[in-house]
Amino acid sequence: MRPVLRVLAIVALALFASIVTAAPSSRAVWTWERDSYAMLESRAAAEAAFGFLRSKRMDTIYLYADAFEGRNLLADQPQRYRSFIAQAHERGFRVYALLGSAYLHTERYVLPGEREAATAMLKRVLDYNAGASAEERFDGANLDIEPHLLDEWNDASRQNLLRDFLDVSAVWMAMKTASGQTLAIGPAMPFWFDGIPVPWRGHTRPASEHFADVYDYVALMDYRDHADGRDGIIAHAAKEMAYAEKTGKQVVIGLELTPNELKKVTFNHRRETDLEREMAATEKTYGKSKAFDGFALHHYRGYREWVDGQRKK
Repeated sequence: MRPVLRVLAIVALALFASIVTAAPSSRAVWTWERDSYAMLESRAAAEAAFGFLRSKRMDTIYLYADAFEGRNLLADQPQRYRSFIAQAHERGFRVYALLGSAYLHTERYVLPGEREAATAMLKRVLDYNAGASAEERFDGANLDIEPHLLDEWNDASRQNLLRDFLDVSAVWMAMKTASGQTLAIGPAMPFWFDGIPVPWRGHTRPASEHFADVYDYVALMDYRDHADGRDGIIAHAAKEMAYAEKTGKQVVIGLELTPNELKKVTFNHRRETDLEREMAATEKTYGKSKAFDGFALHHYRGYREWVDGQRKK
């Protein structure tokens, strides 16, 4: 073989090896009340979900783990969670307990008067894990508690409400520590929390930094339909990524797929190829960072409907 061709062959093999061995970024999906309960109660629904999510390179399921329509399967029928989680683990998925609910109005859990309900929510997950075998346990928890949905939220009250949120967050993490469990716990957090300074425990810092300090990771609701530019996914994650790098925490970048009147916050009006391209651009920027823990897509039913809609066009 000629020297030039030999060099080119070596380079090509090296590039191929790097492509083959490069680990893809983690991909999670929020799975809300109705869909989670369907998966827990129907083997067919669970298998359909596993098949769809595997086809989309998903490896983590945020599975709703609280009450819905007068029932609480985690408390009353924990065997359903044990079975589903064991099946998911067999197929290579991680399963996080998704806590927070429009149905339960859990945005109110940040308020001091709701502390009992707030702590009971996480206690059920910790108690479940304590009584489950290793293959049946939740790998983590995602807390989708959004105080900005409260009627009380405004420019004058938001600092106080965020302090309340931080207070209950510290209680939740203390509960985890006291339980001796190692599951990763983090909040779903809007990217614009980094623009709200909050005095808490003697330090005034962006709310995003306080939350990163309290939790193991944050799932950043970085809802934009493009990666680049001042109003893009990459720019809106920059402060959170830099702080996580400094503090040894992790950031999951959340993207929206469901309809919204404000088109720029969702990929719903775009195609799967657009989503993949913008995720690839984001990963090109952050993929080598130890703070980057992949993507989370909102949400399972919306994802399936979005994909099905494109197939019909």
